Amino acid sequence: MFPSTGSNGLYKAPLSKSLLLVPSALSVLLTLLFQHYQKFFTYNLQAVKEDFQIWRLVFGRTVCLDLKDAFCNSLLIYNFRIFERRYGSRKFSSFLLGSWMLSALFDLLLVEAVQYAFGITISSLPSGFLGPVFALFVPFFCSIPRMQVTQILGQFPITNKTLVYILGLQLVTSGSYIWIVAVSGLISGMCYSSSVLKVHQVLCVPSWLAKIFSWTLEPIFSSAEPSNEIQVGMGATVDIQRQQRMELLDRQIMMSQFAQMRRQRQQQGRVINWNRLFPPLRRRHHANYQDNRQSEQEAPPPAEVSEEQVARLMEMGFSRVDALEALRASNNDLNVATNFLLQH
Repeated sequence: MFPSTGSNGLYKAPLSKSLLLVPSALSVLLTLLFQHYQKFFTYNLQAVKEDFQIWRLVFGRTVCLDLKDAFCNSLLIYNFRIFERRYGSRKFSSFLLGSWMLSALFDLLLVEAVQYAFGITISSLPSGFLGPVFALFVPFFCSIPRMQVTQILGQFPITNKTLVYILGLQLVTSGSYIWIVAVSGLISGMCYSSSVLKVHQVLCVPSWLAKIFSWTLEPIFSSAEPSNEIQVGMGATVDIQRQQRMELLDRQIMMSQFAQMRRQRQQQGRVINWNRLFPPLRRRHHANYQDNRQSEQEAPPPAEVSEEQVARLMEMGFSRVDALEALRASNNDLNVATNFLLQH
């Protein structure tokens, strides 16, 4: 039912893995086996205000009592694990703790505002770890790059972030007053991320507490490093990680071809048309390689080379001929051309 927790998906994300496993397992147990204990995990605001049952702010805001909410919540946590990889477990846990505490305050304020404005009395809200999850939409919107994947009907773009927004919309529409939890979560995320309010400096996990959890819980929930991602850059999303691996493979192929052509030039003592044997990066994924016996007149014209980039390579000590060939072969990518010339 819940997302896979294999090492490929949750490497360097032990806190996200614990938030996936523990609350999800408790939701299943409370729904299927221990229904008589659900009353202790109800997010009853009336009991908090009138009977001072403060403990409900902890239990009622930890475990989802609706399996549909638990499923969507776990999917969102799995997608938001990228922030733990990017910021580290301590900073990520500080964000969750701060937004969790702020969202509890905003829950009470929004309920009072709805009662004052519309005369609607709300005694309880949907339970679960929902406030911090909605708060994570703020850094997700601001810091995760948007990459278009496809289009529907040729007009509506589908990006790498569309599925996450759809899951959030599904979660918002799953209950009557869950929109209050969503709004309070978004507000708490904006407050915590604000550089003006400095909330992150007050509501943070102390270093000594982070060390205790690192020694005790991290070995339990840590995942082994996947062998197929070693020495590959860690991107912000799965799509970016795939793109990084493809670019790394591209560069390895280009360097190998570059070395082979330099050896041929040294042996034959003449300049080789690189663009005929070496298609630029941007066209390699979609263009078919031409037959090696194709005449040079039928080959595509060489890419225009920037004289400024040629001058920069010549300042590094390379000859003009080598600089021109490297830039044409790399489609005017100065970094790739520099790597070619430095390594060969």
